[in-house]
Amino acid sequence: MITRREWTGRRVFLTGHTGFKGGWLALWLTHLGAEVRGYALDPVTSPSLIEAASIASCVEDLRGDLRDAARLERAITEYQPEVVFHLAAQPLVRTSYVDPIGTYETNVIGTARLLDAVRRTSSVRAVVSVTTDKCYENKEWHWGYRETDPLGGYDPYSSSKACAEIVSAAYRQSYFPLKEWDNHHVALATARAGNVIGGGDWSPDRLIPDLVRGFLSGEAVLIRRPAAVRPWQHVLEPLAGYIRLAEHLLGLEAPRFATAYNFGPNDDDARTVAWIADHLAATWSNGASWVPDADAGVHEAGFLKLDSSRAKAELAWRPRLRLADALDWTLDWFRAHAAGEDMQRFTLGQIEAYESIK
Repeated sequence: MITRREWTGRRVFLTGHTGFKGGWLALWLTHLGAEVRGYALDPVTSPSLIEAASIASCVEDLRGDLRDAARLERAITEYQPEVVFHLAAQPLVRTSYVDPIGTYETNVIGTARLLDAVRRTSSVRAVVSVTTDKCYENKEWHWGYRETDPLGGYDPYSSSKACAEIVSAAYRQSYFPLKEWDNHHVALATARAGNVIGGGDWSPDRLIPDLVRGFLSGEAVLIRRPAAVRPWQHVLEPLAGYIRLAEHLLGLEAPRFATAYNFGPNDDDARTVAWIADHLAATWSNGASWVPDADAGVHEAGFLKLDSSRAKAELAWRPRLRLADALDWTLDWFRAHAAGEDMQRFTLGQIEAYESIK
């Protein structure tokens, strides 16, 4: 169970706070009492979660590029954080086909630059480096990938995240070896999550944002690969895992948690794209509809599931929201935003509602 006493007054360095997942995490950590310095590029969409939920009013909002080694290191070493959450990335598969070099520079070299700065920052005790469920060598099989399965990646994005996993493991073994933890006191873990959904995501080429944009405009939404299966989950599910993981990395048995963890939904919540689109259209009503896109575009995995047994057994983490509820929460958020509500208050309300689920 996540508790405020674990986070009150803790100094956290968070990369990617201007993004969707990073914005939710920034707000949750400050809600728990942490002091957060965010480091990220400007948001790539307008509107954006950081603006809609006024997240910059809660954190130290520092803009910078992971590829700027001097600025990044200065931002970390001057702040002297105890915990580092690394979420900044180029997160889109289709964008990675357009800009593969930028994707590798950000996701691989950017991760290396961050960890290199961490090893020269004596205050750091826990690092959670976030990658993706797509870091595995996808075999299109119908059972969940485990943390011990081979890494891979068909496209530049997926392979860049597999590389980020390898970089993280190399830094852990080379600079933060578990057998020498008493000397360096740094525990580094990686986190692999499924397809996250939730309010405040306006990214292009993502299913939920595309559907919401279409529903709001009254136009039928073009959907590619409606038969594809993904491990859908509300954004708060993996974020709860990241926070819980960090708490363990700060504990007396920190070294045994310095490894990779999957955070995915229950098996029966791995649904097709068509199921998601149908559910949202029916819930939205008002003539909301979608049609298959004849152009499937670039290669994307057809079937993807995660096995989260390790996180459940070792971190006492578990999914709390069923997929239908996660979709309802997502639509509630976007409807509240469209109605002009105070979205920081609304977002915090959903965080508190999630925390109350037993």
